[in-house]
Amino acid sequence: MAVAKPPITASLTWQGDLSFRAETPRTAITIDSDSTKGPSPPEAVAIALAGCMSIDLADIVKKGRHPLSSLVSNITVHRRDEPPHYFTSVTLHFIIGGNVPDHAIQRAIDLSRDKYCSVWHSLRPDIEFHTTFEVRA
Repeated sequence: MAVAKPPITASLTWQGDLSFRAETPRTAITIDSDSTKGPSPPEAVAIALAGCMSIDLADIVKKGRHPLSSLVSNITVHRRDEPPHYFTSVTLHFIIGGNVPDHAIQRAIDLSRDKYCSVWHSLRPDIEFHTTFEVRA
């Protein structure tokens, strides 16, 4: 039987203007509507999505014993023009270093998107989601 994940907790403290210091029990960042002192809330969600899938991809590829030497992820998110400005499409491009076969990368991306990435599964189901990758040995 799976053990329940503990709840995620955070505390946000207003820093003036539209900026907040966000603290979890282990780390802290600044969230800023103007994106000057830290990412805006939508940017933070985009970063979280790219981070979640990147971690999955690296973990799955390495568990497959493939020689991953680097991984860069670039995310582009389009948002609705009218409020609420929710995500309408996401493109996530991975640049993989190492002699990792294409099929292993695609399998890792598919597993992350379809099974493991909790951030992706927490977003709207009607978001268009595209992933691409390239290998630079």
